[in-house]
Amino acid sequence: MLRYIKDLPDHVVGIHAVGEVTKEDYEKVLIPRMEELVARQGEINYLLILETDVGNFTAGAWWDDFKLGLKHFKQLNKIAIVTDQKLVEWFSDAFRLFIPGKSRGFSLAELDEAIKWVSAIDADHKKPEAPPTDNDELEPELENTSNKGQGPAGENL
Repeated sequence: MLRYIKDLPDHVVGIHAVGEVTKEDYEKVLIPRMEELVARQGEINYLLILETDVGNFTAGAWWDDFKLGLKHFKQLNKIAIVTDQKLVEWFSDAFRLFIPGKSRGFSLAELDEAIKWVSAIDADHKKPEAPPTDNDELEPELENTSNKGQGPAGENL
């Protein structure tokens, strides 16, 4: 089961995984929050507290995880995986070599440190603004760049 963690900054999605994790969990809990976060700010800061064995993820859950990762690969900013599974913690540290953002593994005892890390805005990182969703926002720029009253070579008519 995936549960949304509510008490985090707005720029972080937190998920707590316990017991069996299914495709339905991804579709009802994780995917909508990730999509909303990307639409709002254009990047992903993700905290996963993993208190279940990775063997408890169904094939459908793994497939949805894979698709979500591919879809938002470029938006991955920070991923913090909190678990007492040493192999998962190690993989989380190594994962940073394969993504454009940062990834770190933390033990369950380091949960507070993980939240601080995934929530922090790095000094060299400017939090992106969400991309425009409506073409009307672009119209003033287009009007200012118009060649109204000019010929094909830019001469005044």
